[in-house]
Amino acid sequence: MLRAVVRAFGDPRQVIGLEETERRPPGSGEVEIRIRRAAINPSDLIPVTGAYRSRTALPFVPGFEGVGEIIRLGEGVDDLAVGQRVLPIGASGLWQEYLVRPAAWCFAVPDDLSDDQAAIAYVNPLTAFRLVDAVKAHFGRVTGQRIGVTAAASAIGRMLLTLLAKAGFQPVALVRSAATGARLADSFSGEIVVADAPPLDAVLDAVGGEAGNALFRTLRHGGAFVQYGALSGAQLDPALVSARREDIAFSFLWLRNWVHSAQRAEIAAEFERSFAGIRAGYLASTVDTVFALSDLPSALARQDDPARAGKLLLAP
Repeated sequence: MLRAVVRAFGDPRQVIGLEETERRPPGSGEVEIRIRRAAINPSDLIPVTGAYRSRTALPFVPGFEGVGEIIRLGEGVDDLAVGQRVLPIGASGLWQEYLVRPAAWCFAVPDDLSDDQAAIAYVNPLTAFRLVDAVKAHFGRVTGQRIGVTAAASAIGRMLLTLLAKAGFQPVALVRSAATGARLADSFSGEIVVADAPPLDAVLDAVGGEAGNALFRTLRHGGAFVQYGALSGAQLDPALVSARREDIAFSFLWLRNWVHSAQRAEIAAEFERSFAGIRAGYLASTVDTVFALSDLPSALARQDDPARAGKLLLAP
């Protein structure tokens, strides 16, 4: 089978290679899955750069999100069936044609969701749920607090704007350019800020770096700053965080930590929320292009293209 492999940290376009390898049969409690679609997310590419090298072992196959069809069952697996579509989670490895994964980490996909929809039903929606829940927990009572969302025009940014409004907060979309703000205004009628942000009660930050530092410094008394990404390539200033104002709660949300601590029933319930939101449209994501795995270099080039207009998927 064909797979993508990272054997050294660096620029994803330079260090992710394609190679042939042997398939292996599923062992006890495992299933073999033919991957139908796999997503390309920043969370797949950032570990490739070595940003998390202390918890990333080489070599590895990227890809945390996607959908596949079970083709073989290992001994003792009786709650899944050959031909069933599942979301295999819990570890990277989906950028390959076939994947062996413990059945306990596979979640059934409803028949009414397409492969494209199912392939992006995990990382962004479940992360968005956790972020909104974190803000709810911090404030205890929702009274229209102003919550800033960085990278607000991204797929997860748009989800957060909707979910925050549904929860009773006042979302504030933080974007980098007037052009991005104009595009976002086609689907978001709330406040959009391009330059310096007004005082905010909380920030959900996917950017980090100097922009994140500036937002952290201007939060209102009793606020919360939740960082869940570093699209700028830099974390918040450690000195700023370590010497942070005592009235500001700072936290870093990593979906993997929740997934590995939650009960299976909790995760399944969150997937049901995700599927419902996709059906309703507010958790759906636009797909820009579907690439064959063999054309991975083109997919990675498109990921960096400012003209990209949605998510990229691989079809191994």
